[in-house]
Parts: sequence; structure tokens; C-alpha cells
Amino acid sequence: MRPREFDLDDVLRIAFEQFWRKGVRGTSLSEIARDAGVQRGSLYNAFGSKEALFLRAYERYASEYLGKIQKTLGSGTLRERLTAFFDATIKNFRFGSPPRGCPTTRGLMELASVEGEGLDEDARRAFADLVARITGLVQDALSAGAERGEFKGAPDIAALHIITVTRGLAVLERAFGDEAQLRKIAAHTIDLVLGQERR
Repeated sequence: MRPREFDLDDVLRIAFEQFWRKGVRGTSLSEIARDAGVQRGSLYNAFGSKEALFLRAYERYASEYLGKIQKTLGSGTLRERLTAFFDATIKNFRFGSPPRGCPTTRGLMELASVEGEGLDEDARRAFADLVARITGLVQDALSAGAERGEFKGAPDIAALHIITVTRGLAVLERAFGDEAQLRKIAAHTIDLVLGQERR
């Protein structure tokens, strides 16, 4: 077999930037090949299809993003951790000019309703896995906060509540593009979960 003619990590990064900006349907392998400086045939040989390339690129993104969220939730009071979590979440889908939105929410909208049209079950599982793992990290932070006396609710339900709000924030960002509104909702959500901070 001939060795690969490109740097895999570089191609996955370039591909994901295009997928994030344009969506899977709006991105072509030719455009990715051009930006990566490789032959389109090399991409077909390595990945087999545009959807398979997207999945590999998304998995790379998910791994990096999980590391960032784990670090974000790793220090400070529980309120500080949740504030940093929402801050990182909002910054993620406000990234770019114009903002690119949430790649997971966008990808979910491109799942196939008919076989052969759009992303498949493997992509759905990848999206669900990332959301579940982020939920787990938030739940761990809430459980640790409960042990320190900073939280009195059920960590599992509160984590699901917080993650559900982040999905709503992604939709509101697409609809209105109002970052201040997103931050107000995030702050209010933290107050609902932890109780209002004493001034």
C-alpha cells in the first residue's frame, strides 16, 4: 500500500472547519481537498465518503472539546464551575465570523429522515455520545458540589436540565445572535439550580 499523502490531523481539522461553517450538505470533498492541498481521490481512498470524513473529523473535535469542558469544570466553587461551563459553551458556538453555531446541534439537523439522505445512525450515536459525556461531566461537578454543601438537588436531573438549556441556547443563538441574551439565560439557569447568590 502507498503511504498516505497527507497529514491526517491537519486534514481532519480543515475538514471540520468547513463542515462546521457550511454543514455537511453544504461542504464538498473537492473544497476540503483544495483547502488541505491534497487530491480529492486521496480523501476518497482514506475515508470512503464525505459522511465518513465528517464522522472522523467530528470525533476529533469531540475529544478536544471534552478535554476543554473537563478542565473548565475542574476548579473553583460550583457556581464558578457552572459559570465557566456556560461561558465555554457560548464561546464555542459564537466562534467565527459570522458565528458558526453549535456543530452538534447543526449535525443533528442533518440526520437522515430517509435512508441514504443525510447523516446516518453512526453520526447520531456520535452526537448522542458527546452530549451524554458532557452531561456526565456536569453531573460529576454537581455531585462534588453537593459533597461540599454547595448544592442540595439531584445531580443527575440538574445536569440534564443544564444540558437541555445549552441546546436551547444553541437554537436561540442561530435565531437572534444575541450573546447578552444567552448569558442572561445562563446566569438565570445557574440561579435556578443553585439558588440566587447572596449579595
